[in-house]
Amino acid sequence: MMRKFVLVLLIACAPLVPALALDFGPSVVISARDQKLAVLDNGKVEAKYDISTSKYGLGDTLGSYKTPLGTLWVCNKIGGDLPAGAVIRNRNATGEVLAPNTPGRDPIVSRVIWLSGLDPDNKNAYERCIYIHGTPEESLLGRAASYGCIRMRSRDVIALYNLVQIGTHVTITDKPLRALLPEKHPHFSLLSLW
Repeated sequence: MMRKFVLVLLIACAPLVPALALDFGPSVVISARDQKLAVLDNGKVEAKYDISTSKYGLGDTLGSYKTPLGTLWVCNKIGGDLPAGAVIRNRNATGEVLAPNTPGRDPIVSRVIWLSGLDPDNKNAYERCIYIHGTPEESLLGRAASYGCIRMRSRDVIALYNLVQIGTHVTITDKPLRALLPEKHPHFSLLSLW
């Protein structure tokens, strides 16, 4: 009887597992205001990257092309063996590889980190195919230029792809990045107390 209860409880809670789990490696914080992404591990900033969020603003309405806010989680990773600049269409490599800032091109390149929402305000993120992905339009990073996704340099999204795992939490906010990062505390030694 107890086994049945535990199995039913696990099945019922399966959609909540990423929200309840404690160790999915580092977490990711994205500031739409600053157009920056930071990777945090055990309260320490491991990396910071320039990004682009949506040129249409922030939100999660279907068909809006906006970047959703709130806490999301990495639900899929695509393209782990592809070269930098590899074009990805419909989550499959096309065989084409683009150099950074190739004129007139705006495909998804290098890696796809697919996000799913954990909050009511970002519940449509998965269905909307909100990704963190590479872009050949690297000269536009640092300002809002996407169609809802979070764009990164190819080398940066490859590095991020290798740091995160399925279940990693991603927080997207309009607050400045400095307000989201852990405070630096001065270190005191026993000698400083004398």
